[in-house]
Amino acid sequence: MQCPNCQSTESGLSFKLPRHLQDIIIRDFIHHNSSYTWNKNILHTTEPASNDLVDFLREMNLDSKVFFKAPYKDWLSLDRFDEYRHSSWLDDLIESKNIQMYFQPIIASNGKIYAYEMLARFFDDEGTIIYPDKVFPAAKLRGRTFALDRLCRMQGVRQVKRLYDHQKAFINFIPTAIYEPEYCLRTTTALAESLSIESSRFIFEVVETEKVDDVEHLKSILTYYRNNGFNYALDDVGSGYNTLGLLDELKPPYIKLDMTVTQGVSRSTKKQAIASAFLSTAKKYGALCLAEGIEDIKDFKWLKEKGYDLFQGYLFGKPLPDPLEEKVIDLNQF
Repeated sequence: MQCPNCQSTESGLSFKLPRHLQDIIIRDFIHHNSSYTWNKNILHTTEPASNDLVDFLREMNLDSKVFFKAPYKDWLSLDRFDEYRHSSWLDDLIESKNIQMYFQPIIASNGKIYAYEMLARFFDDEGTIIYPDKVFPAAKLRGRTFALDRLCRMQGVRQVKRLYDHQKAFINFIPTAIYEPEYCLRTTTALAESLSIESSRFIFEVVETEKVDDVEHLKSILTYYRNNGFNYALDDVGSGYNTLGLLDELKPPYIKLDMTVTQGVSRSTKKQAIASAFLSTAKKYGALCLAEGIEDIKDFKWLKEKGYDLFQGYLFGKPLPDPLEEKVIDLNQF
């Protein structure tokens, strides 16, 4: 089965329109010599023609009960069209590959840098940074999540050559962006092989673990990674007990305790209970437990004494465009 995301991106948009508008719109399209196809009450046309269509419908007060969608995406009400139209910069960003990976250290309990998380930072043509919280929603809206996720993933894989040989890399991925692992991920595995990097140095990190709806699909992705020698991690666990069952079912080699639990854990019995529960579940099958978002030395010491293995946060280092020269973070400075 060929993954539609891996094929050339289908151009244009589709519109779901009331039937009584069909003759009016066809006449308008013929008048402007616009390209279109019509199937029942679904119109498919080019993006420039889509802009004209929406402007026309609004001017004529005919935009009620009209919906639109990008390829392979859900239908959206027409009141979100301007949001879609104004996010076209995202396509240019993907095509120009205006992306740089930043490195945030992940340390062991003795301060040794065990790994780095690769964090994507994006830039416009003037070199101004665009943060992921703007880029990824725009990609979702335009139906470009796969392309953006792949761009970040491939760039992250390339950066591992810049690390010391003993260091690993945590690279984020979005499960919903991957349609069929065998097709969507083969370029990732091929790139790692071409760079002669041991697959065990890669830890692919599930983004938004709490929001995973299709567990079977996620299993197929993780199975693909495991069969190709890669490790994987569940991110953001602990913001609720509902991921405890997911840990038992997926048994990831790494889990990352969410920063909402980590921060202030030394002072909160509720957070301590959550941190302990996830630690206990993970240790049953030998997973390594990483606490992220650490900014307070007291939280670090509590988690370390409890038995957490790895630690990440501004206390040890902010994301930077280059990995650190030193191999160990001096914990005596705190």
